[in-house]
Amino acid sequence: MNKNLSKDEIDQHIIQIVKEKKPDNIEQLVKLMQNKLSLPEREILDRVLYLEEKEKLQLKPHQIATPKKLTTYLGSSQTYWFWATIILAVITTVIVFIVPENVYPLVYARYILGSIFILWLPGYTLTKALFPTKEIDHIERAALSIGMSLAVVPITGLLLNYTPWGIRLTPVTLSLLALTLALATVALLRERQVETETP
Repeated sequence: MNKNLSKDEIDQHIIQIVKEKKPDNIEQLVKLMQNKLSLPEREILDRVLYLEEKEKLQLKPHQIATPKKLTTYLGSSQTYWFWATIILAVITTVIVFIVPENVYPLVYARYILGSIFILWLPGYTLTKALFPTKEIDHIERAALSIGMSLAVVPITGLLLNYTPWGIRLTPVTLSLLALTLALATVALLRERQVETETP
């Protein structure tokens, strides 16, 4: 295992293999890299996606394959949005319960994260679940995310009103957390399914 190789050296090897061997797909490229350097598949995929993002490597659309295993897919850079959403939702929930309303200036972090938690995350995850691929651009996704949040959050409050818990801080926060986590998971699974079915 070549743990002493820098990322730049790995990138140079990838570019060299693509130029010399011209692999037909990403799986062939990964196998060639593993034969040459004995690196883990996840590390190679991350470097290939990085090179593609930085336009140092031009791959045909069918060459960028989604990892077959769910665990490998969860560790790939394609799922950064999922982990960012989960971490942000959990941190916001913790801050809401830990930071009291009269502790300044920490309360401002609670306000900012709470606003994102209510006005963005539920709608963003719902939009991702409905449109898992790049069918809509970033501006449309942002507008839909805010609009969907403004629709979903009041419905959640309305449903909570008819439960024994009512509309209080704890049930509302936990309900929105559960909703965001569930929608993010559905969105992730749909995104992976669409990407694996795409030829």
